[in-house]
Amino acid sequence: MNKRRLGLLTGTHAVNDLYQGLVPALLPFMVLERGYSYTAVSGLMLAATGLSSVVQPLVGLYADRHPRSWLVPTGFLVAALGVVLAGLSHSYLLTWIAIALCGLGIAAYHPPATVAARAAGGASQKAMSVFSVGGTIGASFAPMLAAAVVGGAGLAHSYLLGLPALAMGAVWLLSNAGRGSASGAASGSAGNAGAALLKPHNDWRAFGWLVATIVCWSIPYVTVLSMLSLRITRDLHGTGFQGAAALTGFTASGAAGVLLGGWLGDRIGRIGTIRAGYLFALPSLAGLVLAPSAGWALGCTALLGMSMFLPFAAQVTLAQDYLPRNPATASGITLGLALSVGGLVSPLLGMLSDARGLGVTFSAVLCVLAAATGLALRLRNRAAQAVVQMAGASGSLGSAQ
Repeated sequence: MNKRRLGLLTGTHAVNDLYQGLVPALLPFMVLERGYSYTAVSGLMLAATGLSSVVQPLVGLYADRHPRSWLVPTGFLVAALGVVLAGLSHSYLLTWIAIALCGLGIAAYHPPATVAARAAGGASQKAMSVFSVGGTIGASFAPMLAAAVVGGAGLAHSYLLGLPALAMGAVWLLSNAGRGSASGAASGSAGNAGAALLKPHNDWRAFGWLVATIVCWSIPYVTVLSMLSLRITRDLHGTGFQGAAALTGFTASGAAGVLLGGWLGDRIGRIGTIRAGYLFALPSLAGLVLAPSAGWALGCTALLGMSMFLPFAAQVTLAQDYLPRNPATASGITLGLALSVGGLVSPLLGMLSDARGLGVTFSAVLCVLAAATGLALRLRNRAAQAVVQMAGASGSLGSAQ
């Protein structure tokens, strides 16, 4: 394990996802300063999450065939540029385009950075979890950074939000950490090619149920991410600081949920972890819907973030075991689809919020989460025997050679 390089990549992940978190964190300030409606806000979330998640598998396809280490810094620098331009733009169309640019930068970052992190971490699952949590921690600081930079001085000072990306870009260049990512990608591709020789059976039906579960998970997730601050400040008469704190609590508890989910998965199994996450998330979201005060909502939000992310790692590995012949495809669909579907539906939920209020919208997504819980309860485990056999056969081929 190359701890130094893994630490650098974790830092870039934190900076990259900082900008992913800044998009929803800036939305309340845009509503106050520019008078955007809930529908307009949801359209911006569509630009940020929907396009990014759809483009990400295409970038991954390119990165697999043509490894390019420069995609890592380019990704988070383009994401930062999009956030800065969105804050400085006065037209809604230009703001939408800028946020879409941010989403494209985020999409360009993740595939090559994940390959590089896997090469740096070797066979360690802990290394990959640390890299993943780095992104969640970065996103958790976004609301506070937005409040500190934009809260007092207005969106005109959004250019200051680009400083973390510039600093990390300089660190990346000085460390020359991009060396070896191409070789790591090449060796990974060779391993996958050797493994494909066995062609184990894909369980597309079980994978379809898992995808349906994740789709129903993504809608409440994106809705809470984009509407939580407005729910706290407008419906529950909380302060702007409480609205930002709620977003921070949601993302920070999500990071804790990822780590806790990995620990639980080793002890009670993947299916038990997935079911526990959904079963705990349901009353947490219900508490947010019925919250009588901002303080009550803050507590429910923290529990909701942890519960929703308990199944995160387990769902990815389960998807790969459902499709052992196409593990990259399984990962791309589960990770990319999760945010894209929620982003595509968010404008409709924004229209519902404009017409009936945020309380009705949160009640609607509670029903969607209940459907996700029902789907999660019918998921069944699939042993990783095919994957183990693939790895063993690949090793045998290497020994024979």
